[in-house]
Amino acid sequence: MANLVIGQRFEGSPQMFFDTRIARFELHQGGQVAPYAGRMGDIPALETVIKDPGLLVIVHQTQPSTLKYHEWSKFQAFVDEKGFGDVLSRHLERGLPRDGFYESYTRHAKALIAVGSGSGTDHVTGMEVEFIAGVNPYVDDLSQGLPVQLLYQGQPLAETQITIIERAPTGDVHVKTLQSDDRGQALIRTRPGHTYLLDAVVLRPAPKNSEAVWDTLWAALTFFVPER
Repeated sequence: MANLVIGQRFEGSPQMFFDTRIARFELHQGGQVAPYAGRMGDIPALETVIKDPGLLVIVHQTQPSTLKYHEWSKFQAFVDEKGFGDVLSRHLERGLPRDGFYESYTRHAKALIAVGSGSGTDHVTGMEVEFIAGVNPYVDDLSQGLPVQLLYQGQPLAETQITIIERAPTGDVHVKTLQSDDRGQALIRTRPGHTYLLDAVVLRPAPKNSEAVWDTLWAALTFFVPER
């Protein structure tokens, strides 16, 4: 079973399954891809039986949603949190208003789940932005950390902020950030018994025919590090 959750720091509200909000919902395992079709209104949104052991990669991509900013300060807070730099100058150069504008956002999430032994590897799924885990957190040695690569339109996404949300077995949550290198790679230090959510965002101008003026594409990767 898996919930779709909207929130922060591993806290939020489970969302119902609505196929009109979903662009992709897939189960990847052993080189096979199975689209997932739930029932409208289901909570948890995913409930199925996996018969074969191995690493299961759950892929979930939303349809675009829009958010209206009534004042620039709220958008600036988001810009600062994600380390986008001087977006205000870019905004004003485009002749855009400082209030009453829209952002369009889509979410591109993956979760790594161990079924049985959990052996297997993560891989590129073709989402427009996504994390790729370089090793398997359930079976591989993580003493030097877990390497990941961030891709955008199939190419490495360099010098981009990655937010690491770490939940301890006690429920305590810690957040830190780092930057991907020029190959879109980063090394995530992990601890046994902890759950991790990696987050990165692409900010780009929205198409001219869109109600929104900015597009954001959110990548997420969730996994657990078992005790060895």
